[in-house]
Amino acid sequence: METTLQGLLEGTKQYQVPLYQRTYSWTKAQLARLWEDVRKLAEDRADNPTATHFIGSLVLAPSPTIGPAGVAEYLVVDGQQRLTSLTLLLCAIRDHRATREDPKHRDRLNQQYLTNPWEQGQGRWKLVPTQADRDAYVACLDSTPQAGGTDPVGVAYQFFADQLAAAEDDPDDPLDIAGIESAVVTGLALVSVTAQPGDNVYRIFESLNNTGLKLTQGDLLRNYLFMRLPTRGEAVYRSLWLPLQTRLTSAELELLFWLDLVHRDARVKQTDIYAVQQARLERLRAEEEIEAEVRRFSRLGALLRVILHPAEEPDPGVRRRLERLSAWGTTTVYPLLLHLLDRRDHGTASSEQIASAMRYVESFFVRRLLIGRATANINRILLSVVTEMDRDLPVDEAVRAYLSTGRKYYATDAGVRAAVRSIPYYLNGRPQQRNLVLRWLEESYESKEPVALDKATIEHVLPQTPTAEWRQMLAADLGQDENFDEAYEALVHTLGNLTLTGYNSELGNKSFPAKRVELAKSGIRLSQEIAAQDRWGRTEIHARADKLAELIISIWPGPTEQAGDQSEVPWDVMTKALAELPAGSWTTYGDLAALIGTAPVPVGARLANCPVPNAHRVLQVEGTVSPGFRWPDPNRTDDPVELLRAEGVQFDGRGRADQAQRVGTVELAQLAGVTPEDLPERLPRPRPGQGVDYAARFIEQMTTLQGPAVATAVRVVLDAWTSMGGRLSYGTGGETSCFLMARGKDHELGNIWPAAIYPNGKFEIVFQHLSIRTPFDDVALREELRQRLNQLPGVDIAAAKIALRPGFPLTVLTDPDAREALLDHLGWFYDQAQVPASDELVVV
Repeated sequence: METTLQGLLEGTKQYQVPLYQRTYSWTKAQLARLWEDVRKLAEDRADNPTATHFIGSLVLAPSPTIGPAGVAEYLVVDGQQRLTSLTLLLCAIRDHRATREDPKHRDRLNQQYLTNPWEQGQGRWKLVPTQADRDAYVACLDSTPQAGGTDPVGVAYQFFADQLAAAEDDPDDPLDIAGIESAVVTGLALVSVTAQPGDNVYRIFESLNNTGLKLTQGDLLRNYLFMRLPTRGEAVYRSLWLPLQTRLTSAELELLFWLDLVHRDARVKQTDIYAVQQARLERLRAEEEIEAEVRRFSRLGALLRVILHPAEEPDPGVRRRLERLSAWGTTTVYPLLLHLLDRRDHGTASSEQIASAMRYVESFFVRRLLIGRATANINRILLSVVTEMDRDLPVDEAVRAYLSTGRKYYATDAGVRAAVRSIPYYLNGRPQQRNLVLRWLEESYESKEPVALDKATIEHVLPQTPTAEWRQMLAADLGQDENFDEAYEALVHTLGNLTLTGYNSELGNKSFPAKRVELAKSGIRLSQEIAAQDRWGRTEIHARADKLAELIISIWPGPTEQAGDQSEVPWDVMTKALAELPAGSWTTYGDLAALIGTAPVPVGARLANCPVPNAHRVLQVEGTVSPGFRWPDPNRTDDPVELLRAEGVQFDGRGRADQAQRVGTVELAQLAGVTPEDLPERLPRPRPGQGVDYAARFIEQMTTLQGPAVATAVRVVLDAWTSMGGRLSYGTGGETSCFLMARGKDHELGNIWPAAIYPNGKFEIVFQHLSIRTPFDDVALREELRQRLNQLPGVDIAAAKIALRPGFPLTVLTDPDAREALLDHLGWFYDQAQVPASDELVVV
């Protein structure tokens, strides 16, 4: 039936919020909407006293408990957030009018709408919130000094109190508080639905809320548990659930329920938490069994709290391993961590054993990263470890044995030694993981005066853009038949060439003698060892790689002796890259070798003897077909050069393919999916209290690495972009990138950006991203963007790279004419990106 707040609250009644309801959770945004509805209704009723405003429904059910005689008790099955907000608004009106007008308003509103004045204890309250909210609500109900605290109930009361005071004190439009009270009590219309005695109240609630829109799966499971505790609910909630709810957020509670299921079945999805847990709990009959489940969840919740907040772990060895695994950022390790802490809690494993097990997991992560297999099947492997490991072994040895068997890429010592020399470390895994390994290596030196590493970034000693001096140094190491480009690509991104540097370094592309001075001053042992060298070429990089490999082997233990060598060349990565290599492009044996951590000769042998897609697109570094090239099919005799020409590759008069159409190691990594895409909205954000000015950090890194001239030119571009309506988004990795956002994720078409700028010197055009964003999912628009950019001096983006993320040097921006032309093209892009979804795009 349709009613008003007056109809609901007048008389001797009580509305109880069941334990299976969530706590009060309205935010200021929802409170502001309610306040505006009330205010507008009060204004309308000044001219039309019968005006009403419908605010939704309330589903009630007769209370199963026996309360004071004469009090009609109801359970609030649905609508408790609205009802609680309205009673808090009445409390604020009561206190405002009692203070500013007449104290009699306090007793009047209490007796009419807020309390049952002749009842004692809890029977006195017209509304009984869930336990977690009661203290805060009663403080508002009784107008105690604690009213208006920082909890959601207190915030709501204070919000309404502030709105009443501000509105009445407005000299231009003072508010009639009596009119506000009348609008709330008699003007707000609700539909009240009361279930019949004997109806299953929880099933009604479930049908109203099990859409995934109102309640999380964790909320629904909590509600189900307390529906199954009709007599023990209050005590269990107070002693077990409330402490659990205090330890963990709503999202963390949901995570707990999922982790509990994964211990039984690694295939359970997070979207199925409620359904699977409910099916499991349906088999329990006695209330004591349900209480035991809540007790178990409470105990596991305390363990999960330690995983999420490692500083709270008392054992230093376990705490260190938890902190490092937390820093690694792979949440699929949580089921194993919870299992390990649970084993210790039950006395079946010691702190030393579970710390050892975590060390094996950390070693597993590090060694996989080193051999270029950081993400291969990692989720399936980690989610299955609890259910598949040998329970008869000590827990640390069981974890090691599980990770060592099968094709899990737990690299052996021999595999580590080979990979550190050859794998392009800088192109693998996540940026923060690459940084972490170098930080942990530095920490292993245990310097007497340790250097703060939290802001250190990865530095290429042999730079990513080699100067003439660097070319001359490396050329001295090459044999007669070796090519500089291939040798350079095989070295530049390997671990032996990388170190850590602070933000104040001024290294960039400087010569090695200049870099030595800065590295020697850094205080970082990894850098000081490099500074001790007289030169920095292939011999020195390989020697350092060998030394680092031995240090890695000593820090991070490998698989069991029975394990096979899981670190063989990842030919599948090469195959994936070649399968994705677009027509009209080509690559080299050296580029592929650098990608997968081997030498050009084995790559050539593999292509000659195994069917691999697009093998004819692999050329020698100068752009010519290898004399040893042959088709795997002996019956195939067509000329690879003619086939490449037909695909769009251009050749000069000497039969050399256009170098602008060459796809290098970094772009091959993109094609193979080796490096995760760096999308701004997916980047991790700093925790509260750990804010970082990424805009300032971006400019600082840009100035340090590229110099003042380039940094100034970049600033001009960024200012112009924001002036035309765009905005800037910054990455949060060690190298702070800047994204030119033409649309945010709140736009009807979703976010889009044309380019990303990196302090390492690259202006990257994100064709790969644009290919799935309207309107640039139209290849004609992407092609127009490519052609526009190719008008800039020094820019030559091959047509075959329209599916990749090619770029050009930031030095292009120092030319005023080139910069102005670029801004014209960015303005064109911005205008195209603003076309509404309903408009027809016509590309001329």
